[in-house]
Amino acid sequence: MPRRALTAVVAAALAYTAVPAAHGDRIVRVYGDLSAAERVAVVVPGSDTTAANFDGGRADPYSTPAVGARTVLAEARALDPGARLAVVAWLGYDSPATESVGALTDRAARRGAAELRHFLAGTAFRGKRVSLLCHSYGSVVCALAARGSGVESVAVFGSPGLGVSSAAELGVPLWAGSGSGDWMRRVPKVRLGPLGFGPDPAGAGFGARVFAAGGVGHSGYLHPGTESLRNLTLIALGRTGEVSRG
Repeated sequence: MPRRALTAVVAAALAYTAVPAAHGDRIVRVYGDLSAAERVAVVVPGSDTTAANFDGGRADPYSTPAVGARTVLAEARALDPGARLAVVAWLGYDSPATESVGALTDRAARRGAAELRHFLAGTAFRGKRVSLLCHSYGSVVCALAARGSGVESVAVFGSPGLGVSSAAELGVPLWAGSGSGDWMRRVPKVRLGPLGFGPDPAGAGFGARVFAAGGVGHSGYLHPGTESLRNLTLIALGRTGEVSRG
C-alpha cells in the first residue's frame, strides 16, 4: 500500500487537516458538530478500504466509510431532528485486501485496534457516549479495541468473526447483524491457528444482541431505506429499545 497523507479531523463537520502518515492510508472525517455532540458513532470499515475509495470511490458508494457515515447522520436527523450526534468515518489502519492472507489473520486488526483505542482516548470524546459501527474486517479491529475503551456499545455487521468465542469477552455490549443476502454468511466461521476469527457473532449462542438486517448484501448495510441502517442508527442514538431484532 503506498504512503499517503493522514487526514485528521480537528473540528466539526467537514473540516480536517493533513499531517504525514507513517504507513499506508489514514483518513478520519467527522460529520456533524463534534464539539456539541452528546453521542458519537465511529464507522470502522473493512478490507479493501483506501484513500481512493474512502468517499464514494466504489461502484456502490454507500459501502464507503465517508458516504456511510453521512448516511447514518442523515438517518439520525430524520429519526430525531434534535439529536446531538456526530458521526466519524475512521480509516486509521492498514486495511488488508479482501483476497489476501492478511484478511484471514488479525495482524492488521491488532495494529488498527491500538490506533483506534488511542483515537478514542482523545479529549474530543470526553463526556460523550461513543458507539462503534464496524463492518466486515473492521469488526475484528473493533473487537480488539473494545475492552477498556470506554465505548457504550459495539455494533458489527457482515462480520467474519471477532476472534473471541463469546460476546462476554469484549467487555462491552455487542450488537450483531447479518443480511440474508450477505456472502459472508457462507464463509465458514472457524479458527485454525492464526487463520480465521472463530464463531459468527450474529449466531445463536454467541451472546450478542442480534439486530435485523433484512435482505442486504455484504456492501448494503448502510443503504438508505434499509432496516439495517435504521437499526444501526438507533443504536448510535442510544434508542436500543426501538431496534428490531433478528
